[in-house]
Amino acid sequence: MAALVVRGVPGVLKRAHFATIPRRHRHKKKWAATEPKFPATQLALQNFDMTYSVQFGDLWPSIRVSLLSEQKYGALVNNFAAWDHVSGKLEKLGARDFVNDSISHGELEPESGQTATPSLASGTCSPNLRCFTFTRGDVSRFPPARLGSLGVMDYYLMDAASLLPVLALGLQSGDTVLDLCAAPGGKTLALLQTGCCRNLAANDLSTSRTVRLQKVLHSYVPQDIRDRNRVRVTSWDGRKWGELEGDTYDRVLVDVPCTTDRHSLHEEENNIFQRSRKKERQMLPMLQMQLLAAGLLATKPGGHVVYSTCSLSHLQNEYVVQGTIEFLANQYSIKVQVEDLSYFRKLFMDTFSFFPSCQVGELVIPNLLANFGPMYFCKMCRLT
Repeated sequence: MAALVVRGVPGVLKRAHFATIPRRHRHKKKWAATEPKFPATQLALQNFDMTYSVQFGDLWPSIRVSLLSEQKYGALVNNFAAWDHVSGKLEKLGARDFVNDSISHGELEPESGQTATPSLASGTCSPNLRCFTFTRGDVSRFPPARLGSLGVMDYYLMDAASLLPVLALGLQSGDTVLDLCAAPGGKTLALLQTGCCRNLAANDLSTSRTVRLQKVLHSYVPQDIRDRNRVRVTSWDGRKWGELEGDTYDRVLVDVPCTTDRHSLHEEENNIFQRSRKKERQMLPMLQMQLLAAGLLATKPGGHVVYSTCSLSHLQNEYVVQGTIEFLANQYSIKVQVEDLSYFRKLFMDTFSFFPSCQVGELVIPNLLANFGPMYFCKMCRLT
């Protein structure tokens, strides 16, 4: 109570002082007109400076300057185009296929007392993916993708770190697959590139975003392949998927809406740090937990789920994973096990910079020499 009284004193004094000024000399602030309106990008940076400086400590200045610098891209080769010809063109630019180069050269010889790094052949990575990047420190850009001789686009430009959740999913031939938050479509396209999907359900709540997804599929995937893979595009509420199609899928990708940290620092449009979206931003971890829970409920016992974000926030990353696992155990008696992805750090250390201290999952952090990410991903197996 005393604190309340103390806090009220300055206000009383201000009112008393105001009352002593003759009315003709009084000036009222017009708040709407005179208060500075900070752009959402600046609000995002202020928020990150407060939270990430604590979360990352001495690493934050390096991550910060990288986030504010130009992003690096990868070129995902379209296997439905003349992929060998496309790969040759990308090699001539000086780029390398980081997926297959890393796997072929990064299967480390086991040191004393250690086991060998899991390989592509062992089914730990989704197969058939080819993505070219320029080497560390090389800031060259890829030319825009073009329509190839087979009537589809040659390659898809994306943050190469966005491919890691798809690789981690470990697709195998004949899998039924759900991409719960699929738009704008890069990861959905990558799932199809594996050639493993017997059925692929690609969903996104936003109908405008599913239109973008459909455009990607039409630009990169021939009609007969779309039909043969039985690609189903929907705009349902992903939080209800466990009720709609429970215990159905072999593999589920849950790439949730998040603060999209890099976008939030560079783009005013659709920026979640706009003042009008404050409540939406605060509710993100709850939405993310609901989506991950739905994805796990839609998975068959023995199936796998990969959860991913493009945020650095542990509140949206590890905490969501741990909270969802606890929720499913308490409410549904479903046991979920987090799988170790530390070998991804070994396989892809020449391409990405990984944060070494995630409680669960892996996090690619932006670095000026390898300015991909952020990208968090965590693989889970539904046991029961």
